Amino acid sequence: MIVLQRSDSSNRDFQALVKKLDSELAIENGEQDAFYSQFNTIESLQHCVVALDGNAPIASGAFKKFDESSVEIKRMYVSPKHRGRGISKLVLNELELWAKEIGYTSCVLETGTFLTPAVGLYKSQGYEVIPNYPPYSDIETSVCFRKNV
Repeated sequence: MIVLQRSDSSNRDFQALVKKLDSELAIENGEQDAFYSQFNTIESLQHCVVALDGNAPIASGAFKKFDESSVEIKRMYVSPKHRGRGISKLVLNELELWAKEIGYTSCVLETGTFLTPAVGLYKSQGYEVIPNYPPYSDIETSVCFRKNV
């Protein structure tokens, strides 16, 4: 049974999952990894979700304030052997619910155009493509999304 745990970025399971995410993204992002990495620090994230299968941390996600009415979804990750089971949807839905509970009305996010599963996830969950926002405005390999919650 999958259990979702709300926490912050001091959570050791969240930190371990982010390390795995960063390792995968370093390969996927190639030469652009340093650019993207600077916007993905986790030190001050107050809203993080960890998915546990029993006691094993298998997925993560987080959000931070984007503007007065929106949060930015960050650090979405599912361990490879748990992919394709809908766990990313559970984490994303929990993040959206949490944002709504504390008064936000929309979520935005950025992902790579080459991360086909991520793009498919966000589209399937009602996110709509929007113009790339700073700092991704001129990055051709970025795609930004928005959804009302």
